[in-house]
Amino acid sequence: MASSVISDSGRMCQQSYSDRCSRGRYPAVGLRKLGLVTATLAALTISPFAQTQSPPSATSPDSSSSPAMTGSITGSVIDKDGAEIPNASVALKIGTFSTQSVSGGDGTFIFKDVPAGSFEMTVSATGFANQAQTGTLQPGETHAIPPVQLVVATTVEVNVSQTREEIAEEQIHLQEQQHILGVIPNFYVSYDPEAQRLNSRQKLELGWKFTFNPVMFGIAGVVAGIQQANNTFSGYGQGAQGYAKRFGAAYADFASGTLFGNVVFPVLLKQDPRYFYKGTGTRKSRFFYAVANAVICKGDNGHWQPNYSSVMGSLAAGGLSNLYYPPESRNGVGLTFENSLFGIGGSAAAAVIQEFLIRKPAHAQDQPSGH
Repeated sequence: MASSVISDSGRMCQQSYSDRCSRGRYPAVGLRKLGLVTATLAALTISPFAQTQSPPSATSPDSSSSPAMTGSITGSVIDKDGAEIPNASVALKIGTFSTQSVSGGDGTFIFKDVPAGSFEMTVSATGFANQAQTGTLQPGETHAIPPVQLVVATTVEVNVSQTREEIAEEQIHLQEQQHILGVIPNFYVSYDPEAQRLNSRQKLELGWKFTFNPVMFGIAGVVAGIQQANNTFSGYGQGAQGYAKRFGAAYADFASGTLFGNVVFPVLLKQDPRYFYKGTGTRKSRFFYAVANAVICKGDNGHWQPNYSSVMGSLAAGGLSNLYYPPESRNGVGLTFENSLFGIGGSAAAAVIQEFLIRKPAHAQDQPSGH
């Protein structure tokens, strides 16, 4: 609209100027004054119109004045001795938001510009058990959590994938390497405070390896030689034949005692035939513990109970001995109980020797004692 007014005013001035000039009524100075007046009128006409079209000014709100909805979380990872743990993995979860970081060489970590709110943090490192932390991050806050202390993972975690049978098999393998003076088998002693129960197959395996060990034949030969020299069981006579009979009887006593006392009855009654080394406490308490093990034992359920296997095994072996001792040395029930008591007494004496005199094998040196 303003442009049309200026255009119309200009045309009118040009027409009036042309008419007047053609008529020669106005001099040049008068024409300049007329142009100036015309321009002034046009300016006055435009100015009010322009002012009415200017929009009112408005102040936009300052977005920087709104509160921040994020913050930071800092912390450090240490072990039980207070030493820094580098390269520990730190996982952070806040609602649906999650992120991860790694501790630096000094054990510290930081999460920047994370959403405010309740958070859950999990810290893990190789060789250590995981540790969890919780807290609440306020908007705009730098939240410093206390040092996260990690503890060394236990050996149970290492063996968690193994079955009880597999662990027991490894323990039996170590027991089969035990020898007194490096020669005599010492398979029926456990130095492991966490010894696993044996199944029927493992009891049988341990029994036949002990019974048919070449050294046991040598021991039976020595016993037969002493009996021959003392003419014990004179009904066997002397010479090679007498020695052979004594050797057979000595080995039969040993084999039957092992078969009945360490295999058959432990399988049937679910008892453990091994002696569990104590190694702690007073000498008196250890002595009575060893002697008691001739008549008590651990059951497959891990509880102490009367050692029916040993007592009944001695009775069975004693009864069997009536079949191969000379007739004049057989006295039925008397010989049976005599051999049984001898077997129980021998078990008690052997346990005392194990507890106090036999040197622990190398694989058991670092194991804690106590049963």
